[in-house]
Amino acid sequence: MKPLENLIVLEFCQYMSGPSAGLRLADLGARVIKIERPDIGDSGRQLAVKDLFIGGNSILFHTINRNKESYAANLKDQTDLEKIKKLILKADILIHNFRPKVMEKLGLGFEDIQLLNPRLIYAEISGYGKKGPWKKKPGQDLLLQSISGLTWLSGDKSAPPIPFGLSIADYMCGTHLTQGILAALIKRNKTKLGSLIEVNLLSTLIDFQFEVITTYLNDGGKLPQRAENGNAHAYLSAPYGIYKTLDGYLVVAMENLEYLGKNIDLIEIKNFVKENFSQRDKVMEMLQSHFQLKTTKHWLLLLESAKIWCAGVLNYHQFLNHNGFKVLNMTQEISLPNQQKIITTRCPIRIDGEKYFSKKPGPILGENTFSIDEEIFH
Repeated sequence: MKPLENLIVLEFCQYMSGPSAGLRLADLGARVIKIERPDIGDSGRQLAVKDLFIGGNSILFHTINRNKESYAANLKDQTDLEKIKKLILKADILIHNFRPKVMEKLGLGFEDIQLLNPRLIYAEISGYGKKGPWKKKPGQDLLLQSISGLTWLSGDKSAPPIPFGLSIADYMCGTHLTQGILAALIKRNKTKLGSLIEVNLLSTLIDFQFEVITTYLNDGGKLPQRAENGNAHAYLSAPYGIYKTLDGYLVVAMENLEYLGKNIDLIEIKNFVKENFSQRDKVMEMLQSHFQLKTTKHWLLLLESAKIWCAGVLNYHQFLNHNGFKVLNMTQEISLPNQQKIITTRCPIRIDGEKYFSKKPGPILGENTFSIDEEIFH
């Protein structure tokens, strides 16, 4: 039995942040019902990644909406809205990522829902919170990364601002929402009452940067300084960084310079032990000149035998074919109704040794409307 079995989740979400929370709840056994607009559905159905579509929906939609059901309803239609309210009576959790006040205008705000179902956990995601000058700004991941200062942490000193190549605000905010929901479920066992869970993308990225923002706030407001070359962390000393080798790249994490120099036959870097941050660029330049003389494999054998933290830099070809990846069994094949198949990742959580795989692909728009109507209303 999965831990969240018999819980019903109504997901009023689109794109990525809310659906990622719904995905994790579904992976853990909850029954997740997507409430979608008739004819259009979740806008994420058409959010293309490299123009990859399967069965009329983007491959992203399939990966983030597996194990869910789809119920088509026009929330501005009174008949459909009444059906939704009856569904809410049966639900344990409601999640949405509409802009502030949208659900309230529909009569589906937290206070409205409390009157219908006081045990329901109401969880919402916004872009920037409900107050302030950005409250109506689109909550899009690239915008959030740029506003939050995050883009000044990656890349080298002379590079322009560089965003992560992933929608990290969306995914992490979805994780925060899930954490809040699970905490509220425990609270409900004690109080028999639901809760209001609020998270926003901007707060998520602030929390994500707790290490560097705390440093900034306690270091006289000095801006983070990226290394000249091979930057991997704006606030960490040499040797922490990425280095080109004869045939690829190598990363070296924290290590005493004298010990490192002794093991790679670059004794002179010991002179910078007490200046490993102020002279970071100089030290990293010396290391770069040295590491590029031999292969990555050569350096890994040398460094690992000395218990120095290091790794090769792999691309997806190398990583997905490595036994270190294969042993985790992190992929799964999902079959669509049209007999097409998708290979994607699985839930990374393991409980009592059990791995969680998905049996159902992302739903067809409105696929379960009739069966849910029959179940709930008849």
